[in-house]
Amino acid sequence: MTANLTFDALKDLAAAGEIDTVLVCMIDMQGRLMGKRFHVSNFLESAHEETHCCNYLFATDIEMATPDGYASTSWEKGYGDYVMKPDLSTLRRIPWLEGTALVICDIIDHHTHKPVPHTPRQILKDQVARAKAMGFTPMMATELEFFLFEQSYTDARKNGFRDLAPLAGYNADYSIQLTTKEEYVMRPIRNLLVEAGVPVENTKGEAETGQEELNIRYADAVLCCDYHTLAKHAIKDIAAQHGHSATFLPKWHHKKVGSAAHIHQSLIKGDSPAFYDADADLTMSDTMKSYVAGLLKYSTDITFFLAPYVNSYKRFLPGTFAPTKIAWSIDNRTACYRLVGDGTKGVRIECRTPGSDINPYLACAAQLAAGLSGIEEGLSLAPPVTGDVYKMGGIPTLPHTLRDATETLRNSAMLRRTMGDWVVDHYTRAAEIEQEAFDAVVTDWEIARGFERA
Repeated sequence: MTANLTFDALKDLAAAGEIDTVLVCMIDMQGRLMGKRFHVSNFLESAHEETHCCNYLFATDIEMATPDGYASTSWEKGYGDYVMKPDLSTLRRIPWLEGTALVICDIIDHHTHKPVPHTPRQILKDQVARAKAMGFTPMMATELEFFLFEQSYTDARKNGFRDLAPLAGYNADYSIQLTTKEEYVMRPIRNLLVEAGVPVENTKGEAETGQEELNIRYADAVLCCDYHTLAKHAIKDIAAQHGHSATFLPKWHHKKVGSAAHIHQSLIKGDSPAFYDADADLTMSDTMKSYVAGLLKYSTDITFFLAPYVNSYKRFLPGTFAPTKIAWSIDNRTACYRLVGDGTKGVRIECRTPGSDINPYLACAAQLAAGLSGIEEGLSLAPPVTGDVYKMGGIPTLPHTLRDATETLRNSAMLRRTMGDWVVDHYTRAAEIEQEAFDAVVTDWEIARGFERA
């Protein structure tokens, strides 16, 4: 299931007056949908071929500022255009918006007519192409965890994001009774996403007050990320339509457990699961063992793509279901990599490091870059750990600050080999900009701590 609307069907719906607007979107560095709203007549006439966007959209921060230091574009270079090329296989109705369809675009250089290498969807496509050259099709699924709040986005902003009240009054992890009270928001999220062609499996209450989780069926890697992006956008839209807000900030309060976006992954070779070997220990094939060994070896290299903001690292605390150390284990949620489905053809590895703030295309590309490198290098996999990984000594730790993750990204020979210097340098600068922005701010914590006592 890639879309729920063909180009010819769009023509028919436009003629019948059922669709009048087409959202022509691309994925920015932060994983958000950016683009233009076209009248359907113009989209059918010409914009289905291409439109344009300013190239600053791939050289900005989360605030849409224009920081310096990017090689791709700058004030000196004049901030020109990129071509947005609609991928018509992603065309779909957006049923939570009246009379609206949506299409996702790839980004093309206006002069060379080649894909722009540092755009997130292209970075993932390049890793998928690398996998296919090795004979594999990557299959992935992401979990979306988020918080629902009583306040609207406008009310929360006007109040300085203070006194936020979760929609649920207490921990609703797996609770049917409590989540029934939220069904007026969660039911349309499920149903309208399915109507939009996103194969939602389920929603559930998560392990913190006001926290929710939405799960979507496995798909090929690019489609998985398209689904993730559409679902995240829909959740925010639908929450707002009900007068509420949803946040994918990984750690909205220092006393609350954070939100994750775990990535499940496997490889298919031909029609068979490449991770499965019926005769092997835990039914893990040699291919899978080398892939997981690559994930472990390069965990520090790729952390920035799994935790891209200062706030991302506030999740990494013992006893919070967020990992702190680099290990794999069998169905053990204290490890950063959890083996799931052993003994079945659905055997796979779950990465528990990513927070809910990830750009899914970058996070999944980073997982593939590391795992495929493990296969190429013929790496052997150490035995799984057992027990509480949080308390174990002698196990390497994940970077626990953005500053540390920036340096491992900058110095990653593996990523420079698999993604290219241009991409690594571009996102190293993005990491630096995030850190610089945080370092320049005086926080409420500092004032409360030192106003009188310092």
